Amino acid sequence: MTKKSALISGSGIAGATAAYWLARSGWNVTVVEKADAVRSSGNPIDVRGDAAAVVREMGVWPRLRAAATRVDRLEVVDSGGGARVTIDTRQTADLEQEVEVPRADLAAALLAAARDEAEVIVGDVITGLEQDRHGIDATFNTGAPGRFDLVIGADGLHSGVRRIAFGPESDFASPFGMFVGTMHTRIASGDPRALQLFNRPGVSLSIHPGAGSPLAAFIFRSDRVYDRHDPEAHKRLVRDAYTGQGWVSDQAVAEWLATDDVYFDAVTRIAMPAWTAGRITLLGDAADCISLLGEGSSNAIVAAKTLADAIAKHPSDVPSALSAYERRHRARVRAFHRRARRNSHWLVPTTSPGIAFRNASMRVATMFQAVRK
Repeated sequence: MTKKSALISGSGIAGATAAYWLARSGWNVTVVEKADAVRSSGNPIDVRGDAAAVVREMGVWPRLRAAATRVDRLEVVDSGGGARVTIDTRQTADLEQEVEVPRADLAAALLAAARDEAEVIVGDVITGLEQDRHGIDATFNTGAPGRFDLVIGADGLHSGVRRIAFGPESDFASPFGMFVGTMHTRIASGDPRALQLFNRPGVSLSIHPGAGSPLAAFIFRSDRVYDRHDPEAHKRLVRDAYTGQGWVSDQAVAEWLATDDVYFDAVTRIAMPAWTAGRITLLGDAADCISLLGEGSSNAIVAAKTLADAIAKHPSDVPSALSAYERRHRARVRAFHRRARRNSHWLVPTTSPGIAFRNASMRVATMFQAVRK
């Protein structure tokens, strides 16, 4: 019997995980990725629970343990850098159950596992998809056309597959009125096991020690319209929001203006009535993005395994498999979407009283943590 073939757009966390599991279940898998390399910036990611179980099955847990940041607490600091509140961030100290790793290390580990099982093509994108009852004809920017039994859009918030198969991003995207920018920084966090967070109304700046390579994250509220393809606009937005705010904000802004190795985007929710059209489906942020407010990376890992399991269960009926995947994973992420707005106000309170209330709530939480210990 001829192997069925799958085309995945995007070799990030969602795409690499799906590629691995589909190939392991007997599919011929081709992954196309526009970027030449894994992005080095981006907030570290907690891998725990169901996502940790999937990653362990892929055999990459030792690599993640070696790359773990060992960060175990959050410090809310004042303008002088003094800790106002400290709270534990890990659910367990057992590195067999939970790790926090830089996003780039997680993505690289998953992609390495996928490369052992699937064909990965870098520097190309899907430009067209035409499907009938039996398959999908795909065209590419540079590669030869091909025919596939399944196409998965795992190409992120600004998904090209979603645009081709479902419609423009504006039909599904709801901005939160917030932006996020991340970069590597020379600013030391002070404690290699603590993430430091500083707030002014509508603004947060955090310094994460990473795994020896600190990361700065600017997350702030703004209704300004911007061109996501214009790096200079990104620089101006951060400069205007953070200059003179206190703590290490001026130093962070100076570094931001001097480097091009950054990530920047609007904090956005993607909400779609359906992730599936025939033999085409969406995965990860392409389907249900809530940016940095909903454990998107861990959910993407679980979603990829859920998708692969559904297809393995219904190998001769791809549309039914995709429906089963969507039904099950929508039930999982529904609660994360409900909490997203509340999480945004916890991370970036809009007023000084809001910051004070958040800090007081964290102090109460630390008391409960102490009791449980």
